[in-house]
Amino acid sequence: MVDIKQEYLDKGVSAISDSLDKLVSRERLSREDADSALSRIESSVEVESLSDCDLVIEAIPEIPELKFSTFSKLDSICKPQAILASNTSSISINEIARHTNRSDRVIGMHFMNPVPIMKLVEIINGSETSEEVTSEVISASEEMGKTPLSCQDSPGFVSNRVLMPMINEAILTLQEGVAEPEAIDGIMKLGMNHPIGPLALADLIGLDTVLHIMNVLEEGMDSDKYSPADLLVKMVEKGELGRKSGSGFYHY
Repeated sequence: MVDIKQEYLDKGVSAISDSLDKLVSRERLSREDADSALSRIESSVEVESLSDCDLVIEAIPEIPELKFSTFSKLDSICKPQAILASNTSSISINEIARHTNRSDRVIGMHFMNPVPIMKLVEIINGSETSEEVTSEVISASEEMGKTPLSCQDSPGFVSNRVLMPMINEAILTLQEGVAEPEAIDGIMKLGMNHPIGPLALADLIGLDTVLHIMNVLEEGMDSDKYSPADLLVKMVEKGELGRKSGSGFYHY
């Protein structure tokens, strides 16, 4: 596990430890297995420490130039046979791969949030991703206890191409005064059997992330069908980003 500051690494390891403790308390994991898992985590602030890894999964902010520069650096550091995977939720795998000299070994591994609970890993194949790499990443995902499902590189992939317009439509419904947040979310939960309402989910994801993905969809699809709701834009401008800011469609 590599990050830019030791404090971020400490926070990450602490979060993993807390997650394992919860599994132990619920008798879903033995204390011995939890301690063993934690002991296998190595951390570093030096990206060069990844040089001998077989699979590197990037999970940095959704900023295209930051993704591109990171993959370019990983390409120069990692051994030639290493697979470079991105946890991106919206940025083109083909675009990321173009910043490396191993486009056949670049792939998307989009984990769903919250990762310890959600089973899906959305596997995104670039146009040059090799079948061997796809197969190896599917196997690695299954070894993690996940269910990998594959798609081709396209704006929003499958998950966000379907999900984000639904969230945006819920925001438009609120913006137009059709119903209050509790009613919108309640109708989708009770009527459509969704585990969480679209507005509460937007707060969980982060409204800035929702806005970013809608912008990617609008540009990539070249259609105003994906134009973000004015209310979403205004809330992000005000810093009302959901759970991480303490206020969004609900207060936390």
